[in-house]
Amino acid sequence: MTDTSRTADIDVKTVRGVTRVVRASKAASTAVAGASTALKNAALEAIARTLLDNADDIRAANAEDIETARKKDTPEAMIDRLTLTEERIAQIAGAVREVIALPDPVGDIVHGRTLPNGILLRQERVPMGVVGAIYEARPNVTVDIAALALKSGNAVVLRGGSAAKSSNTLLVELLRRAVASVGLPAEAVAGIDEYGRAGAQVLMQARDHVDLLIPRGGADLIATVVRESIVPVIETGAGNVHMYLDSSAPVGMAGDLVLNSKAQRPSVCNALETLLVHEKAAKRVLPKILARLDAAGVVVHADADVAAHAPDGVRTKRVTRRDWAKEYLALELAVKIVADIDEAIEHIRAYSSGHTEVIVTNELDKAEHFVRAIDSAAVGVNVSTRFTDGGEFGLGAEVGISTQKLHARGPMGLAQLTTTKWIMRGSGQIRE
Repeated sequence: MTDTSRTADIDVKTVRGVTRVVRASKAASTAVAGASTALKNAALEAIARTLLDNADDIRAANAEDIETARKKDTPEAMIDRLTLTEERIAQIAGAVREVIALPDPVGDIVHGRTLPNGILLRQERVPMGVVGAIYEARPNVTVDIAALALKSGNAVVLRGGSAAKSSNTLLVELLRRAVASVGLPAEAVAGIDEYGRAGAQVLMQARDHVDLLIPRGGADLIATVVRESIVPVIETGAGNVHMYLDSSAPVGMAGDLVLNSKAQRPSVCNALETLLVHEKAAKRVLPKILARLDAAGVVVHADADVAAHAPDGVRTKRVTRRDWAKEYLALELAVKIVADIDEAIEHIRAYSSGHTEVIVTNELDKAEHFVRAIDSAAVGVNVSTRFTDGGEFGLGAEVGISTQKLHARGPMGLAQLTTTKWIMRGSGQIRE
């Protein structure tokens, strides 16, 4: 059931509609939990084929969402996330097939031993049950989460937001058709976009039917779900991502890493948002980096100290305190000169969202100090921040990047959508 005290202001039609959906999902979850790996993989292969076979229809539905977004003057970063090209649809189908190739976590033994009294004790991975997801303007997430949920033995309820309503409505329909084609219940995949924001509120209260809720999107959406949900939540955080160039950072490597981290795809959560530069490296690295950022169309937010290192013709925008905490998701970057590694670490601790932080250095002791001192889901040494990703980590498609500290942290793959249960096998033992 849902918490009626918290849904009293929502119309009865919405409450009943979403409750009906999650009840059906709960019933379907039993069949999915008991499905063999072969059957779950068959469902995923059916999904991949269906996406490719219906690519033209998907792009047509997506075009409706893009047209609506442009009429509303939606930021380009969100439109980029919203857009499904033929290439991206192929990539989504490919990601589903990557999940097929991954080991099934259900039934894995996490811990096992024989007790002194002869009882055989095992802790095994089991599905969560019903996984709910609330996200924004990311139709690819509709497929990613469904694929991971199914492979890990779960049913899934999706709320993809009004910006991608046409895309998600069709995708959910195709997913349900594919799942049903191999003998699993279509209700294993459900969408509630038709019920709008009120439907999301009902989903957040459906504790008796939904076992886990995952928000994925901007900071406001995530904070709302964490604050209002009575369903257990795994928090996926905004990506205020940092890179620190230490005094020994090689110029060429530093420039390549900064440019890739910021400009390769600026609209994603693992894109670089703040660059910190050791004062002893500033004169050596900043002129070339600022020039490369300018050539790539990146707007640099900086103070006078940083601006002093900008080559002729390269302009910077005056930085404000608010910029240090901002997730731009665009071709914008905040840059600051720091006295040493400890000031860099202090700045990151003050402003980081706990997503990804990277140090660029040739000194092993500095690298190890940074790795130990930074408390984020992912920490890197001499790598692009863009590698914090389920696919790049070998996890296949991901549910999101968890920035909280419970059982799942960092890219969330199959194992993070399971829980465990203890199984005791004995021969009549009683407790003395």
